[in-house]
Amino acid sequence: MSVGGGPLRSFTHLTAIPNNMPADIGPARLGVRWVDVGPPVRAEIVVMPYRDEASPHYEVTLGETFPVGEETWRFADVDMSSGDEWEVTVRRVDENEVLEPPTGRLWKPARLRPYGQLDEAQLRSLETTLGVRLPASYRDWQSRNNGAQPEGEHHIPGAPFTLLPERPLFGVHPQDPSLDLVQAQRVHRDRWLSPDWLVIANPSGGLLAVSADSGNESVYFVHELDLVGPPGPPASAARERKLRAVAWSMHEFVGRLTPVELDHLPPAQVLPPGTATGPRNDEAGQP
Repeated sequence: MSVGGGPLRSFTHLTAIPNNMPADIGPARLGVRWVDVGPPVRAEIVVMPYRDEASPHYEVTLGETFPVGEETWRFADVDMSSGDEWEVTVRRVDENEVLEPPTGRLWKPARLRPYGQLDEAQLRSLETTLGVRLPASYRDWQSRNNGAQPEGEHHIPGAPFTLLPERPLFGVHPQDPSLDLVQAQRVHRDRWLSPDWLVIANPSGGLLAVSADSGNESVYFVHELDLVGPPGPPASAARERKLRAVAWSMHEFVGRLTPVELDHLPPAQVLPPGTATGPRNDEAGQP
């Protein structure tokens, strides 16, 4: 890659590469196939030159370098918002390169203890009992886990719920109603939601649910402050309008779960006595 006999130089010395989106640096595009938090932190970086059909892949540890044509670049930093969402920073190695320490956040994957597995006959029996076909991703997750207990408190940063060891993801456990998905519908769903939904967990803060429409893969959350009013279709419809998607599938939901860390918690606020709190006030911009 050259212009007038000299090498074609990149137009920037620093660029960020989001997951599933290559970054253009001039002579090539750079992509990242995966990130592993390790230790050590590693990534697979793909170099896609514009003037060459070959796209070499380089597995590099944080701080290591890789070639881009006649240049050398460094895997300088990574910032992760989930196990599947990241932004990798790479920096061209020049004579005046400043080796700044990485400051990005590393993702801590969920620590879930599966209760076992479900075979096809058990899944069909479960669906017959529930009267619905499970969404594909949730069905697959249940086949591999049969529910799961978090090791300690887990959440999705920014979402107002916390999964606890004593409030796990439900599975097929008729011998233990507190863990059983079928029993959970009688205890946690039927008063608040219609049979169009399946409650999959009762975390602190509200309910997690999936749609009984097998074509809808998303995982939803409804805040406990919205679980009010009488049972029955009119009030259920109003409550269901409060359901908000927190992941597009069960697999993404598990990928976004992480152990609760102190830096994930919002700053403490001192509120005047009698001040109401909750999602309605947040949306309205009230304290």
